[in-house]
Amino acid sequence: MKVSPRQMEAILASPGVERFEHFIKVIADWQELWGLYQDGWALSVADDGTTVFLLWPAKEYAQLCALNEWKGFEPRAITLIDLTDVLLPKLKLEGVLPGVFFTPASKGVTLPVDELMAALRAELRKY
Repeated sequence: MKVSPRQMEAILASPGVERFEHFIKVIADWQELWGLYQDGWALSVADDGTTVFLLWPAKEYAQLCALNEWKGFEPRAITLIDLTDVLLPKLKLEGVLPGVFFTPASKGVTLPVDELMAALRAELRKY
């Protein structure tokens, strides 16, 4: 998927909840999502100290966040199957939260694994 500059601008200006909804629709449609990677995946920390695994719907959005503590990280694709069958179960087991669609100016939406899976399942039922 290639994101146009105009679409990026509109989506990045949206509130976190709208970016989350966009994320769910895009990854259900394209069957992939993106993280940042450099000798390990880019992680953040929630306000309560919980580790957060960062996820984006397209390479371009992930690339925008490859700065500051993630400088030198590169976008890396994750298939939807790997997300649902490998990554999310591992995150749940380790007590790590998914962090959806962070931007350089916003922490995005951080939610429990089960809530992300429920939203994704609901979207996939439409296909």
